[in-house]
Amino acid sequence: MLAEFEGTVSGHRDGHGFVLRDDGEADIYLPPNEMRAVLHKDRVKARIVRHDRKNRPEGRVTEIIERSSNPIIGRLLQESGVWLVAPEDKRYGQDVLIPKGAIGTAKTGQIVVVELTEPPALFGQPVGRVKEVLGEIDDPGMEIEIAVRKYGVPHEFSDAALALARTLPDAVRPADKKHRVDLSDVALVTIDGEDARDFDDAVYCEPAKVGRGKGWRLLVAIADVSHYVETGSAIDIDAYDRATSVYFPRRVIPMLPEKLSNGLCSLNPNVERLCMVCDMLVNAKGEVHAYQFYPAVMFSHARFTYTEVAAILANTRGPEAAQRKTLVPHLLDLHDVYQALLKERRVRGAVDFETTETQIVCDDAGRIEKIVPRTRNVAHRLIEEAMLAANVCSADYISQSKHVGLFRVHEGPTPEKKDMLRNYLKAIGLGMTISDDPTPGEFQQIAVATKDRPDAQQIHSMLLRSMQQAIYTPMNSGHFGLAYEAYTHFTSPIRRYPDLLVHRVIKAVLNQTKYQLPTLPTPGEAEAKLSKRLASRVKDPTQKPKKASVDQLAWQAAGLHCSANERRADEASRDVEAWLKCKYMREHLGEEFGGVVTAATGFGIFVTLDAMYVEGLVHITELGGEYFRFDEARQELRGERTGIRYAIGTRVRVQVSRVDLDGRKIDFRLIREGEELLARAMKDKAGGRATELPDQDGGSAGDRRGDKRGGKRTEQRTSARGSGAAGSRTPKSPIQALKSAVKKSAANTGRKQSKKPRR
Repeated sequence: MLAEFEGTVSGHRDGHGFVLRDDGEADIYLPPNEMRAVLHKDRVKARIVRHDRKNRPEGRVTEIIERSSNPIIGRLLQESGVWLVAPEDKRYGQDVLIPKGAIGTAKTGQIVVVELTEPPALFGQPVGRVKEVLGEIDDPGMEIEIAVRKYGVPHEFSDAALALARTLPDAVRPADKKHRVDLSDVALVTIDGEDARDFDDAVYCEPAKVGRGKGWRLLVAIADVSHYVETGSAIDIDAYDRATSVYFPRRVIPMLPEKLSNGLCSLNPNVERLCMVCDMLVNAKGEVHAYQFYPAVMFSHARFTYTEVAAILANTRGPEAAQRKTLVPHLLDLHDVYQALLKERRVRGAVDFETTETQIVCDDAGRIEKIVPRTRNVAHRLIEEAMLAANVCSADYISQSKHVGLFRVHEGPTPEKKDMLRNYLKAIGLGMTISDDPTPGEFQQIAVATKDRPDAQQIHSMLLRSMQQAIYTPMNSGHFGLAYEAYTHFTSPIRRYPDLLVHRVIKAVLNQTKYQLPTLPTPGEAEAKLSKRLASRVKDPTQKPKKASVDQLAWQAAGLHCSANERRADEASRDVEAWLKCKYMREHLGEEFGGVVTAATGFGIFVTLDAMYVEGLVHITELGGEYFRFDEARQELRGERTGIRYAIGTRVRVQVSRVDLDGRKIDFRLIREGEELLARAMKDKAGGRATELPDQDGGSAGDRRGDKRGGKRTEQRTSARGSGAAGSRTPKSPIQALKSAVKKSAANTGRKQSKKPRR
């Protein structure tokens, strides 16, 4: 009898699905007929019955262990007198039937939340009732309302948490100042973005003698959230459940109630606030010579923005500096210690890639006005280095104390990713590679050596892809990317629960006690999925792991929960941004833009537009009438006949051809500049002779995506149609072929439009 496996169903938009196995082995592919009786996120038992033509293990569901309790969000529709909800998440694959008496106050076309009353069956659709009406699809902020429910992001505080928050004081009380260092006369300042609403870190620097040489005293003061949020309280339970604040364009779902996040725990200017301080002595080499932690009372002397600080440092006699005369010397000291810390970073060999982050600017109605790059200036880097120094001291302090706590761990690349990167570097003939046990310095050396190459973007992208994601865990194994032996998060307890736990541990060590975690909820689905992925990281399966104590297991569960919810927040934010970008690009259908290839796969290329910073797919069927092979080592698509190549960094010109708002997908098609590039490639291949141009097959790529999971197909074929195809007696010039293609395309379009019924 074939073995059965337990796992979670993951549906796909084309009716296919997978069982994500709990044991971390290869996922089981489910054909459409097996998906009829199950839904996305159901827990099932399944067994492998065969391997399909793509060599995927194909399975059969033998038992449904547990139906997902997650509500389904979708649009209420009425077809032939029957009410149904079309799920917004296409992975559900089936519409939900709604009995007439179960629609409540909802109206046709509105977005609703559905609770299932009958699960799907082999020959029957799922049945449900409308639980909540969210509103019209075009209502401002609807994309956020959908995302928080789709990803299960807690977005409402419990009544108990809100009631407890109301009992908190509005300001620091005399009793709160006991046993704290008074830093109110120290010129601590906050430096944040223009749109920041909560300020959880303040900095101060002054010259100091370190040993026999010169150096600086650097203070990093962090809001003392742990003073107000007691372990196991109603606010603490809600904060743990969220684990992080979630940031959307124009809206933040905070980890803590607003009275704390924007008031009592925010280091607002010109008011007293409680804080935890990391007080460091930094020498001229940028090394932290000594440090200490202590609770304090502070008074922020100014609220700076990154732009303002950068302007002051660039011109100490400018108008910005004139308004902050008394604080300019301290900013210059901060810049000096930053330069020293940066020098030590380079000696350490930490990875430091320059990437482009974007910011979505919305109007009052929540629609995108523009998408602009976030520019990182010297002030951003200054604060970043100060925070890194405080985080390293926190990790060292916890390690030295032998207390259990959460570290921020970033492990080196897996063997598979190392091989992939080595093959890529060899394929492009770089002459540099990584060792069997690579250091972050090796990655940084490659990045620096290639920064001026035309394909620098592609190389840096591959370096980043080879690295793993960072996690929270009580087992410290260092931070590979930052090149630290121990690292944790101390600097943002307003918006990250692990930082709050680090504060509590540091306080316990200061008071010579032990911090005890509260009783935590049972790990949920997100933690189970992450645990499965992390299981594959075990380096030596033959070595038996040490048996963990109850305390250690509790901290492991907390780290897993925080890591999983960090990913959940990222996924929800990306979903909202993708929805906004799709809606934005609907207004630009048919328009042409320049762009650059940001990824190559077996089914096409992804292109990011220069002016919009929006990514879309050029399907392989839009690349021309020939075979295209995906070269996994070089990460590029290459035409067999013409030799034309599409790799990361290739410049192209595209037209916006299709936008799928529900699927969060944008399709592009290459326009004629691409054909001119093709003509040049063919001319070079033919030794300078002009050869015919293949036609570019039209149509929407979105309906031809199919199942692209894994992207392992190394060959795809596009149809070669139209004039100039192989077999014509007289080879046509590129101009003649192009004219023929345009004429035929126009004729085909006319025929298609005449046959298409009006709607």
